[in-house]
Amino acid sequence: MSISVLVVDDSALIRSLMTQIISSHPQLRLIGTAPDAYVAKEMVKKFNPDVITLDIEMPKVDGLTFLDRLMKAKPTPVVMISTLTEKGADATMLALELGAIDFIPKPKIDVQAKFMAFQETVTSKIIAAASAKVTKRTPNEAVSQTQLSYTGTELIVGVGASTGGTEAIKDLLIRLPASYPAIVMTQHMPPGFTSSFAKRLNGMCALTVKEAQHNERLLPGHAYLAPGDQHLSVIKYGADYRTQLSDGERVSGHKPSVDVLFHSLAKAVGQNAFGVILTGMGRDGAEGMQAMHEQGAKTFAQDEQSCVVYGMPKEAVKRGGVDQSLPIPDIANALTDAIRAKAKGNRY
Repeated sequence: MSISVLVVDDSALIRSLMTQIISSHPQLRLIGTAPDAYVAKEMVKKFNPDVITLDIEMPKVDGLTFLDRLMKAKPTPVVMISTLTEKGADATMLALELGAIDFIPKPKIDVQAKFMAFQETVTSKIIAAASAKVTKRTPNEAVSQTQLSYTGTELIVGVGASTGGTEAIKDLLIRLPASYPAIVMTQHMPPGFTSSFAKRLNGMCALTVKEAQHNERLLPGHAYLAPGDQHLSVIKYGADYRTQLSDGERVSGHKPSVDVLFHSLAKAVGQNAFGVILTGMGRDGAEGMQAMHEQGAKTFAQDEQSCVVYGMPKEAVKRGGVDQSLPIPDIANALTDAIRAKAKGNRY
């Protein structure tokens, strides 16, 4: 059965481009295009689309306002079309917080030269969104942090995520105290958006969250996010662990890749590492988590019921690399318990 798609964008060029892409894909069916939120509202009522692509910057009613109203009245999978600017990135992070499943960077003027890549991005994200779990947005409830006093550098936590992962990572990190082992994270996200995401997390969490730089010493109480165009690895450097950024080929279809990060933790940190794989489409991270597990690392996956898309965690479980599958609040507690048990008896 085909996936029905509504395109909402004030740009005639983007509407035309999206029409061309969606109409040419055998799994997708374009039910219409809307130049503004008012037309979109009526089309949603009339056609009940499976997925909506939504521009953020629109006249009359902006995309964020429309998204907020939609998620409260009729939750629908939405993929945002975002501009590659700092303002656009900040708005995109807010859109994901409001309930959007994913986003697509708006193509630049030379889109025809890169049409195939843009086409692949659009279709894959729409198909992923169609299978995602969408619920009515509710006000954020008070979140209690786990309790841990850790100041050492031997233990490292690795986190990987994709579709739905920005909110999943936030939900995990806000539950962790400032006195926590260093955390390294890979979220599938293009260049220009990871910096905004890290800044947003930093303003919400007790931990210090930043976009990773090359050859940084990993410090407790800090979380390091892979830049959107580079792989993040961890290497052993004397008595410390350091970040390593590389501009290599895609691994498991992605750059940054969760597999790259997890394999480096298996090699450099071994049994002193902890792995967490969260919601996401595909299988990136499954092989790396298996490698971590084989080296004695304690590993966790987000459970199917709480995932937006149960792809990456499912593949990791299938490979036998996961110790426990849990919802995020329980992952925070179990991870903290595992760290406490590992650090017990050591002088940190």
